[in-house]
Amino acid sequence: MKTVRIIGVPEHFNLPWHLAMEEGAFEDRGIELQWSDVPEGTGKMVQMLQEDQTDLAIILTEGIIKSISQGNPSKIVQQYVASPLLWGIHVAAESKRESVTELEPDPVAISRMGSGSHLMAVVHAQNRDWDTTRLHFEIVHNLEGAITRLSKGSNAYFMWEHYTTKPWVDKGVFKRLGDCPTPWPCFVIAATDKFLSEHQNLLKPILQTINTYTFEFKQIPSIDRTLANRYGQKLEDIQEWLGTTTWGQQQLSKDTLNEVQERLQSLQLVDGIKKPEIFLYHW
Repeated sequence: MKTVRIIGVPEHFNLPWHLAMEEGAFEDRGIELQWSDVPEGTGKMVQMLQEDQTDLAIILTEGIIKSISQGNPSKIVQQYVASPLLWGIHVAAESKRESVTELEPDPVAISRMGSGSHLMAVVHAQNRDWDTTRLHFEIVHNLEGAITRLSKGSNAYFMWEHYTTKPWVDKGVFKRLGDCPTPWPCFVIAATDKFLSEHQNLLKPILQTINTYTFEFKQIPSIDRTLANRYGQKLEDIQEWLGTTTWGQQQLSKDTLNEVQERLQSLQLVDGIKKPEIFLYHW
């Protein structure tokens, strides 16, 4: 049995991995997959890849592309979620602000620099023709940190996945002023160069297994109820999310890679456009 370390956010997107592990699908192929939740998100996960604290990561597309561009010794091995991520834009529930247009001068609560909450805040500001050089960030580490910070009076706004934060909107902790979808497929599977050089033979059975689960995921009986119960979501919210989410079983396209790089470069978040082979792994 070969051990492979893998990390991802503790969110509903990753249930296919947990179902496959619980049903012994990887063990049947001689692989012990050791999953670790990373509630801090992409910023923490790129650090863990860089420091060889994991072999694989289920990670936001823009975050890993930025990190690899800046020298992270990792590769994208495949898309994971092919549809965009819907980022909710939140303020404290008692805030007087009622429109996203009111947020331009306000600080942004983010998990850390280089995280999805950081990168998408800059993308969102550019979408609205705001001066991105004037953005000011408050580091809150994770969703719980944002809940604490905004509840204690911070005037920051906070961008996080729409459905993950929906229970906190329903509870009256956050007020959602709008949404910002990613302009590209949201999640990819990344692997360290070390893992790819030393255990390349393990990658294909891992991908074949998870691709089988994601391909059939929506057909699982009562999967909407399973997701709602497991992640503390309302059934109607999960059904809406399932209707807009698609999983991918192919490598990220070069066109999408270049689109992300060009956007990050326009925001001065990377130095330039680099060749696809720096980012994309091919057998």
